[in-house]
Formats: sequence, C-alpha cells, structure tokens
Amino acid sequence: MRNALKKFRAITDKKEATEKLPKIFALIDKLAKTSVIHKNKAGNLKSNIAKQTNSL
Repeated sequence: MRNALKKFRAITDKKEATEKLPKIFALIDKLAKTSVIHKNKAGNLKSNIAKQTNSL
C-alpha cells in the first residue's frame, strides 16, 4: 500500500490521477475492511489523496 501511495502522490497529470483514483480507493477500503489499517486512517488517506488530485 505504501508503495502504491508513493507512486500515486508522484503523479503530476490530473487525467492520470483521476483514472487511478478508484483503484487506490479500493485498495485502501480493502485494507480497512480486513483491519490491516484503521477505518479512520483509511478515511484520512482517501481524503488527502482526493485533495491532492483536485489540486492538480
């Protein structure tokens, strides 16, 4: 997950980021569902990623 997030945060093209956003969200949700990460951390990660994507 950490590597996927690092690669996603390195994206500078809004179109590419928008295409990959659902896959990252699904990955985070899956980890939260299986209690690998806490649900609040999952929400915070998703929020920060969405903010970054919108600011591109």
